[in-house]
This record gives sequence, C-alpha cells and structure tokens, in this order.
Amino acid sequence: PLQMHRYAVLIAARNEENVLGGLLDSIRAQNYPSELVDIYVVADNCTDTTAEIAYAHGAYVYERFNRVQIGKGYALKYLLDQISLSDNLEDYDGFFIFDADNLLDENYIKEMNMTFNDGYDAVTSYRNSKNFGDNWISHGYGLWFLHEAQFLNRGRMRIGNSCMVSGTGYMISRELIEKNDGWNFFLLTEDIEFTADCIANGVTIGYCERAEFYDEQPTRLSVSWHQRMRWVKGYFQVYKKYGRQLLSKVGKKGGFACFDMLMSNLPAFILTMIATFAGLTLTILALLTAQDFTSALLCVGKFTVNTSAAMLVLGIYTTLTEWKHIHMAWYRKIGYMFTFPIYMLTYIPIAFMAMFKKVEWKPIAHGSRVTKTP
Repeated sequence: PLQMHRYAVLIAARNEENVLGGLLDSIRAQNYPSELVDIYVVADNCTDTTAEIAYAHGAYVYERFNRVQIGKGYALKYLLDQISLSDNLEDYDGFFIFDADNLLDENYIKEMNMTFNDGYDAVTSYRNSKNFGDNWISHGYGLWFLHEAQFLNRGRMRIGNSCMVSGTGYMISRELIEKNDGWNFFLLTEDIEFTADCIANGVTIGYCERAEFYDEQPTRLSVSWHQRMRWVKGYFQVYKKYGRQLLSKVGKKGGFACFDMLMSNLPAFILTMIATFAGLTLTILALLTAQDFTSALLCVGKFTVNTSAAMLVLGIYTTLTEWKHIHMAWYRKIGYMFTFPIYMLTYIPIAFMAMFKKVEWKPIAHGSRVTKTP
C-alpha cells in the first residue's frame, strides 16, 4: 500500500512579500492531506512584511538576522537547526525545499510522495517557469530548465543513475538530513554542492517528472548576468571541493554517476573558454605582427556558428517535446527558439569573468503577478 508520508516544507525568504503568499496558497491547495504537511519559513534578514505574510498563511516562522553568514545555505541550516532544537525533526519523513517565488501544481506533493515511496533519499522534480514568455532572458532560463529536467534527469532516472538537484523544488528524507547532521552546504551553489555530496557518498537522487512547479526567472540582463556568474563560480567551488573524490570513484560501483557529475557543466565551460580565448589570441597576434588574420577570424566565426547551431537544435527539440508545458502563444514559442542561442552564448563572457572576479551571493527581487499555476 502507498504510504502517506508526513512532510515539512522549508522556505528561505528574504524580502519576498510580493510572491510568498502565492507559494503558500499553492501548498495549502495540494491534493494531499493537509494534516500531513507543515510549512516553515525563515525570514532571512528581512526588512519588509515577509514574516507577517508567512504568519497569516499559517506557517511556522523564524526570523534570522545575520549579516556575516549570508546566503540560502546558511538560512536553511538555521531553519533545520531550529526545528531540531524544538524536537520536531522526527515528526517528519521528508523535507521539501522551495524558493519563495515558486508555485506548485496541485498534485505536486502527491506525485513526489509516490516517487519517495520507491526508496529514494532525495527527489527532484519538473521545473517550469511562471514568467516563461516575459522576454528572451526569462525564456532562455525556462527552456534550459525544461531541457535539464526532461533530457538530463529523466534520462538518468531511466538508466538508474543519480539525478541532480537544480536550485529549488526538491525533497530530502529525514534520514539523510540526520546523516548529514542538518544542512551543511554553503557554497555559492548549495544545490550543486548537495548533489555532489550525495553522489560522492553513494546517495541516489530520484526524479519525479509528474511533479511540476513553476519558478520566476530574471528578466533584466544585469540581474541574470550576476546570478549566472554566481552559478559558474559555484561550479568551480564544487569541483574544487569534490572533484578528486568523484574522480577516485570513476570505474567503481556508482562510478558512472560520479563521471556524469564531473562532465555535466564544468568541462563545457572550460573547453568553450579555451576555444574562444585561443581564437581571439590568434587574431590579436596576427594583427600585431601585420599578418593575415583571416584564418583566425574564420576559426572564431566557425566556433560561434557551430555553437549557436547546436544551441538552436537543443532549443527546437526541447520546445517541440515540451510544447504543452510552455504557456505562451504558439508563434512566440517559435520566435523565442531563435533567441535561445544568444542566451546561451552570453555564458562565455560570464564564465570568463567568474574565473577571475570575486562573486558574492545577492538577493534577487521577485514581483511576478502570476499567483496561480496555468
């Protein structure tokens, strides 16, 4: 028989008065017994009415003020520590983690519970976007997350490999929380750090494609630029911390998951940067020595065209296969496929800057008017 587990929902919110109510309403509207779901919000360094809104929606609220340990990882640790100190940790079988701007499909927890019953200690889900069609930036995020869910995590799930957590919309068992002595992931990308730690220690992360939630994406290039630079910097940090451990397990039991983790993002960034740097260097050297630089420019051009073509193909097949999940007019779906390569190409200068610039976590303001799932 299907076991109906008891869950706690954890939300780290910093000045999220504009969107938090929508998430809390979507949790309360779940097709899952409400007595089995409690909501915990940490109002992290807030200067607005985030805490009051959480109280009004029936959540357990903890206010945290710490200007030194800044970031989602520290907020989650604080929240779990408070639950543990209150002797409530053992009341729950699993813990959901969401960002305050998320919205849940009404069957989300029910579907995640079914996958949790299959024996996974962590489960991630289908990440959609509630402002998919705002502009080419939000569309770029949204299309990549759909690709990540359905063509990476679903494939991993089909072959029995570990999936990977992406930012928000995932669940962790109490046993894994206790094994890790709470939450101890504080790098710039705490989600990737958590994933790497799971894979390095033989924990398989499951994927539930039927559990759909909606995330708000940035629409301003300056905001997107800093966020993605933090992501790339975070990848560097994770590989520095776990790279040797993951590499040592390649070829052993569970080694393919370690190999998959090592190959997922960083090699693409590095190879792209090397190719770009080499092409530009050859062009500059040719100019300085008054030699013909046509061949160097041709190499740079071919690289850009080939990369753009690959991203266009990725965008096209993701759009076509996930057509019903992309909520905008059909002609806009088609038009935005051709801006997707531009979005992806902006990662090249972002990755260059992340290598040399100090990057810190910064909150992103959310204000989407979307309060219900499509």
